Amino acid sequence: MIYIRRFFTGSVFIAGLICLLLIASSVFEPKNNMKNFGMEEVTANGILGEKDNSIDVLVLGDSEAYSSIIPLKLWQDTGYTMYVCGSSAQTLDYTDTLLKRCFNNQSPKIVILETNAIYRKQSALNILASKICEKFSIFNYHNRWKSLSFNDFYKEVEYTWTDENKGYRLSKTIAAASDTDYMNPTDKEAPIPSANLFCIQTMKDFCDANGAKLVFVSTPSTKNWNMERHNGIAALALKLGCEYIDMNLLNDEISIDWNNDTRDKGDHLNYFGAKKATAYLSEYLRKTELLTDKTHLPEYKSWNEALERFKKAEKN
Repeated sequence: MIYIRRFFTGSVFIAGLICLLLIASSVFEPKNNMKNFGMEEVTANGILGEKDNSIDVLVLGDSEAYSSIIPLKLWQDTGYTMYVCGSSAQTLDYTDTLLKRCFNNQSPKIVILETNAIYRKQSALNILASKICEKFSIFNYHNRWKSLSFNDFYKEVEYTWTDENKGYRLSKTIAAASDTDYMNPTDKEAPIPSANLFCIQTMKDFCDANGAKLVFVSTPSTKNWNMERHNGIAALALKLGCEYIDMNLLNDEISIDWNNDTRDKGDHLNYFGAKKATAYLSEYLRKTELLTDKTHLPEYKSWNEALERFKKAEKN
């Protein structure tokens, strides 16, 4: 009898604790996706302010993603909408969080995962902690206690902000790469951390369940990429049934000039290199025949206006 009583008491305690965490999470969760409301990685989370079901292509990844792909250039070339949910040193547990967060109000047909983050090490414990934080956002936003207002206790979440450049971060800085012979042939495969394999399988299953096509893309980088990593991702893509585009092997098609198309000696592309990478993606996305031109639709007027502002920024 005493064991039943202890089990009942423990169950009540756990249930009560979960309820308290859920209530606290609803209070501490930012009620808008702007920085002054406490939102983390504001640019990446700017997609939450886009109109519902307006994004065709979702791009996920680290700084390679937000440096190499220009959504408004894609819009200009094809009329397809894209948002880059990139953040510096992004780990795949957060990539997975962003993916699921985006699908709360978007239904992109194509999800592009920039592959550099796949080789960023993380532990199973990090992933477990991330999943707990997904369920109980109090753990992510507990530091907001200093800025809580009355609105946090009763107002519903309403995301209104989006990034002017749809997640892309423009840089015209030029710093030439010295080592441009970085894709030396080999049969070796760079091993992918097991925790990351778990995250990728989770994301693939989620995309399949939501009718989205997951595509791996390796953007040009002399410092982050090599043939061993290419082979590792190629094998993974084959196993999962995903398409894989390695721009590091497309010299004839993309023609990256490592004297002028990088902002930091080969680590990331600058604006000039990103234009080339985006042009290639535009053609690839056309060939999928999954998307339609939206430039003429009145509900996408803001995209045409954003493009005009981007053109002015290009000239500066």
